[in-house]
Amino acid sequence: MTEALLDRTESFAATRTYQVRTYGCQMNVHDSERIAGLLEEAGYTKAAEGARPDLTVFNTCAVRENADNRLYGNLSQLKPIKEEHGMQIAVGGCLAQKDQDAVLKRAPFVDVVFGTHNIGSLPTLLERSRHNKEASIEILEALETFPSTLPTKRESVHSGWVSISVGCNNTCTFCIVPSLRGKERDRRPGDVLAEVQALVDDGAVEVTLLGQNVNTYGVEFGDRQAFAKLLRACGEIRGLERVRFTSPHPASFTDDVIDAMAETPNVMPQLHMPLQSGSDRILKAMRRSYRGKKFLGILDKVRERMPEAAVTTDIIVGFPGETEEDFEDTMRVVEASRFASAYTFQYSPRPGTPAADMEDQIPKEIVQKRFVRLLELQDRITAEENATLEGTTQELLVTADTGSKGHETGRLSGRAPDNRLVHFSVPEGAPTPRPGDFVTVPITHAASFHLLSDPAQSDFRIRRSPAGDAWDRWQADSCGVGTTKIDSDKPGSVSLGMPVLRAAP
Repeated sequence: MTEALLDRTESFAATRTYQVRTYGCQMNVHDSERIAGLLEEAGYTKAAEGARPDLTVFNTCAVRENADNRLYGNLSQLKPIKEEHGMQIAVGGCLAQKDQDAVLKRAPFVDVVFGTHNIGSLPTLLERSRHNKEASIEILEALETFPSTLPTKRESVHSGWVSISVGCNNTCTFCIVPSLRGKERDRRPGDVLAEVQALVDDGAVEVTLLGQNVNTYGVEFGDRQAFAKLLRACGEIRGLERVRFTSPHPASFTDDVIDAMAETPNVMPQLHMPLQSGSDRILKAMRRSYRGKKFLGILDKVRERMPEAAVTTDIIVGFPGETEEDFEDTMRVVEASRFASAYTFQYSPRPGTPAADMEDQIPKEIVQKRFVRLLELQDRITAEENATLEGTTQELLVTADTGSKGHETGRLSGRAPDNRLVHFSVPEGAPTPRPGDFVTVPITHAASFHLLSDPAQSDFRIRRSPAGDAWDRWQADSCGVGTTKIDSDKPGSVSLGMPVLRAAP
């Protein structure tokens, strides 16, 4: 039955267009690449910018309270379009996994609801809904297939996401993710490295390893040093110039990982380390099994081995029971940590989490005032840390996004090794780099949230890369743009974990 449905899906979808709207974290961004790959393998094509698609897929987040309002607000805007033009609408991701049938109660015009564990079922569910002329909902409580075995349509020519694990074994009282993504499941190192190699073969020069808690990777197969070994193994892959990862957990961040970062040249000097709170009392209430002193000790060790490392973080303001003294503890840890930037959030209760039922929920007006104070502190630190880079020379990986003022200023954009955003101009007479190429430039000005470089021609160096060559190919061939392939001419055809031996040139 499934095969028949998929056959009909391919023939029907050949002329249909799709759009994927993504909310939330990097895991969701990566899942959306899988969704796009599945749809294109089923015959759909991506809708042109500004065009009305035949299918809109919402890949949702459930971490913050306004995620619900945002989703259902956007769905209501699509209702008249659906009624007039027959658009299909699918809702997936964490919010769908959490709300399940409630999605259809609040938005009965939705065609498909699918969860975090069965992304691969989407084309079949779409066809089933169309054929039966009724909504199709399928939510699994356990992972159906590891997401990285699904087709992928990458959004970036030079970079790729690689999941090393899914799920989480922690029990943070504010977090709903473990109940939506399940217990941690780890991929075998050989499968991970095969996917990384496939991305490099497709032109990528940068890879980000993904997991809810990357440094517990290996617990499932009994190797507590597996993540450090994986970083070192990535260092052996020829053509892979930059390796990043997100996110670790301070409680399980160990010296062997710091050593691997410092001793593996293509592992970038960047670390995203979620603090959440600087108050030991609040960390205990959050069930975060570390304290402020340990957190700062980790940063000291990282900076001792990698003085140039940029550290970013996540912070929650207004957790239940947070006193002014607790908040001041957070401010002190933030000041001492010298974060390059921080993702700051006002606490919002999520049904189904222990924190939602805690007493002493903080009034919104108090949370807002503390939030503004924290932003002001971190903005100052970010500007000060950026200023220390003025006069330095940085090698940038050029991106396709020129920024909001790119057309006005004529500058291009790139990422430094520590992942800071740099807008740079190309000197008159110098060749223009392609997305995926590398340029070496001096930092001539530090702004609050980015760096600028306006180099003289003598200070501007360009290094062409396989990613830039891939960009040229993608521009020349609109079919299968951004698709990882392994030994196949069909866009989106990928069977990760099965490395291919290529004949020597």
